[in-house]
Amino acid sequence: MTLLPHHYDVLILGAGPAGTAAALALHGHGLRVALVDKAHFPRDKVCGDAIPGPTLTAIRRLSESWYQELVAVQPQAPAKASRLVGPGGQELVVHWQKPTFNSPRQDFDFQLLQLVRRHTQTTILENHAVRDVRTDEQGVELVLADPTQLPLSAQLLLACDGANSVAVRKVLPRPLDRRYHCAAVRAYYTGLTGFDEHTSEFYFLRDYPAGYCWVFPVGGGVYNVGFGLLSAQVAERRVDMKQALAQLLRQHPQLVGRFAGARQLSEVTGFGLPLAGRRLPLAATRCLLAGDAASLIDPLQGHGIDKAVISGILAAEQVVRCFQSQDFSLPYLRQYEAAVQQKLGRRLQRSYRLMRLLAAWPGLLQVGFWLARLPGLQRRLVRLIG
Repeated sequence: MTLLPHHYDVLILGAGPAGTAAALALHGHGLRVALVDKAHFPRDKVCGDAIPGPTLTAIRRLSESWYQELVAVQPQAPAKASRLVGPGGQELVVHWQKPTFNSPRQDFDFQLLQLVRRHTQTTILENHAVRDVRTDEQGVELVLADPTQLPLSAQLLLACDGANSVAVRKVLPRPLDRRYHCAAVRAYYTGLTGFDEHTSEFYFLRDYPAGYCWVFPVGGGVYNVGFGLLSAQVAERRVDMKQALAQLLRQHPQLVGRFAGARQLSEVTGFGLPLAGRRLPLAATRCLLAGDAASLIDPLQGHGIDKAVISGILAAEQVVRCFQSQDFSLPYLRQYEAAVQQKLGRRLQRSYRLMRLLAAWPGLLQVGFWLARLPGLQRRLVRLIG
């Protein structure tokens, strides 16, 4: 492959939380950076819409002023507690100390991109779908789906393009392993009764021990309602996820009455989540993976926005080291893998083992709810599950 003269020093593919965090973290290092995305923002992103506290902590560490700007303009529903309901109707309410909120990803991702637009010199290229990714020892080239758009080239690529990453398919292909993959569906509702607008609710189910149903308030009387399940169980039991969610809302004893007057605002939409829990290569020739492209979804909680932001920042830090040392070799890039493992990997692998244990022995979940009522044990259990 003969690459064009480099247009940029760094190409970031994907303008979600991982990509925007990387762009923010690269600010001030004198690099020519382009942030490339197939969509035009704001755009919808199918998700549970929970923005965990570590997401905000990571942004705050980058810049206090950026953090304050984000929380000031971001449409949100502050999440002060989580209510967990067990298969037998047991309840556990956890009150959160650190700031966290729920927000439609259409809004949250757009505001992160606006931070990049306002505070960095990053070139933002929306409506740039990528058809192919080519790398060699000299650099990387993105071939765009629109034949009228010229290829983009750089010395390094940060692949932050999500669960269906074109970069992963082209550079680090891996077969789907349903043991490390989750399927989920979600829709927006209004008109619910009996819910607190500052409490996210989780329902663990006797019939689906490797999954849960959620009801998350996102502000203005609107709720993100969904159901997620390990893909291995979906395939084994041939679960129709959309039908299963509808049945839960009609039949679950703690949901049916509260949804009696509900109005559905959107179609039920499905999405896939590549779960963490095993060590995968996150570096290839001239390329680093971050966020969902790196399979960093928490197996127990089902969210990955905080992991996306943190891994995007770690990837940016490795990029800076590469340019400072002028070392773009694969062994040097793999320092990023070690950083991710140290910061995130061990905890995610523990979450995966715990998720598999609960799936194999559903009775343990009921024991956990009982133990959480004992003085002093609730905090330890919450720390265990994150």
